[in-house]
Amino acid sequence: MKVLIRKELLDYLIELAWEFYPNEFAGFLREVNGVFEEVLIAPEGRFGSGSVYFNPWSLPLDTSIKGTVHSHPSNVPWPSEADRFFFSKFGGVHFILAYPYSPENVYAYSSDGTPVEFEVVQ
Repeated sequence: MKVLIRKELLDYLIELAWEFYPNEFAGFLREVNGVFEEVLIAPEGRFGSGSVYFNPWSLPLDTSIKGTVHSHPSNVPWPSEADRFFFSKFGGVHFILAYPYSPENVYAYSSDGTPVEFEVVQ
């Protein structure tokens, strides 16, 4: 399975990670025609240095949301136990942006935490 993400979106996600640093940020990814195109920042989020809390009841009923994204202010790129639990609840593809935030420090995982290959498209 290879996931496609728009370059403009990936650049924006990296920008968001830097804006929220040293805290984490989290969002939900919208897919359009098989490509991740947009992010919805976690509604009513509380963004801390080691976690993000949000009200899941504030999420829109949106069938185009197919994945999530969040940052790791540490340079640890793999999902934690809490991440894997979160992955199992929301969407099928989950991106982690690890510090220092750059395209080389972006990783994608399936709902069970298995690494997933992704491609950046124009």
